[in-house]
Amino acid sequence: MKSRDIKDHLYAQVARIGAALSSPKRLELLELLAQGEKSVEALAQAADIDVKLASAHLRVLRDAQLVEARRDGKNRIHRLSGSDVSDLWVRLRELAESHLAELQLAMARLVAEPQCLTSESAQSLLDKVRAGDVVLLDVRPEAEFRAAHIPGARSVPLDELEARIRELPSDKDIVAYCRGPFCLMSDSAVALLRRYGMRARKAADGVPEWRAAGLPVESVAA
Repeated sequence: MKSRDIKDHLYAQVARIGAALSSPKRLELLELLAQGEKSVEALAQAADIDVKLASAHLRVLRDAQLVEARRDGKNRIHRLSGSDVSDLWVRLRELAESHLAELQLAMARLVAEPQCLTSESAQSLLDKVRAGDVVLLDVRPEAEFRAAHIPGARSVPLDELEARIRELPSDKDIVAYCRGPFCLMSDSAVALLRRYGMRARKAADGVPEWRAAGLPVESVAA
């Protein structure tokens, strides 16, 4: 094989990753899988697409070796092929936000009330949680919390929050987080908590961002 052919082949292999990442919905599926493994049906529901389309997108991601699947009875459960894929999603999003003014504007509109966004560093937040000064609330589905969560976080899924509001202390700051900067569940949680008179803020980062930053995460043993 000629040297030019070798180089073309090498670049073509790397381009497979770029091609797999070129779909907004496939990026969303990667973000969802960064929270923990999921069935095709669960992914389709979370991404608001039909199962057939979700399966097609997952096939592309599997062909690029970004996602793998296992059998669980009649179901096929998907997961990221490695934590580096989760890191790739975080770095790609950060790169886009750094360079694309359109994304910066969209993110500014996403945070309707900037005062609700905590400005604390991750380490400072972690220290306050460990000291008992802040209640850290994970409002993702419980299965995602069990797969991985920020140390010291308390699991109260958004759809259970109002019914369980009495479980939360009214005399402490509450910081809610969900799947990451593009996720709106924590915004809804903060709005609900504030309606009940609680001191609530949101953390933009989720588990993928903590992992990518080298910060600790925990899981619940099955």
